[in-house]
Amino acid sequence: MHNHSSASDGLLSADELVRLAHRNGCDALSLTDHDTVANIAAARASASSVGLRFISGVEISVSWVAAHDIDSPYTTIHIVGLNINDADQSLLEGLQSVRSGRIIRGKEIAKQLVDAGQPDIFDDAYALAENKEMLGRTHFARAMVARGIVPDIGSAFKRFLTQGNPGYIPHRWASLTDAVGWICAAGGIAVIAHPARYKLSGAALDGLFREFKALGGQGVEVVTGSHAPSEYAPVAARCKAFGLYASRGADFHGALETAVEPGKMALLSDVDRDLVPVWQLFH
Repeated sequence: MHNHSSASDGLLSADELVRLAHRNGCDALSLTDHDTVANIAAARASASSVGLRFISGVEISVSWVAAHDIDSPYTTIHIVGLNINDADQSLLEGLQSVRSGRIIRGKEIAKQLVDAGQPDIFDDAYALAENKEMLGRTHFARAMVARGIVPDIGSAFKRFLTQGNPGYIPHRWASLTDAVGWICAAGGIAVIAHPARYKLSGAALDGLFREFKALGGQGVEVVTGSHAPSEYAPVAARCKAFGLYASRGADFHGALETAVEPGKMALLSDVDRDLVPVWQLFH
């Protein structure tokens, strides 16, 4: 229920992603590109051709700060929308507003890297972004690997591009209210993506879950390629405590960049038999 294609920062085309999921024995697949639904139609057609159930999706970038701590820096979190109407006008307009400014931000990232003594890799990163509107840090990380600045993607994000390191340019994304609202308006189910990845305190994570549910959010990713297996149980416990549905998604970007492929993860029932799968809400 969480995968990326070349329409955002995935390495595979929509068709390649669908065929990988089919080979791996998946019976359903959701494409959830960052802030765009550009490849949904292609993925849907490909899934139909191989007899794979397809769930339209998106992953929306959100800038969030706890309501009780409004003076703190914003945290970037991701909200996945599942089973959406990808033609909904309010959703499309919202996603367009989120995408705007990525090129300007990319140039600022490149300048900060140059100021830190690295070569100017803006053109390299831009060339790697199949959808130019979706230029992001992953494209810069890939450009750094290609230039030999770092040996792999993980090293790029350890030395650069993250908070406190050169190449990190914060960006104001959608509000949590807007992201959940767009998804619900499009008939979809809002899901908090990989909550353990944000490294929030327990109190802050509780605040996020509480606000998210009050806005109409219904699910949380428990099993994901962006969680260590040791993080499954704590997230599952919080999921149940807040009465949310559980989701399972690889957060797949490509074989060399993601820990697991679609269909190769632990089952929700392996983590906690009392979890209620989010796909029970699909009609």
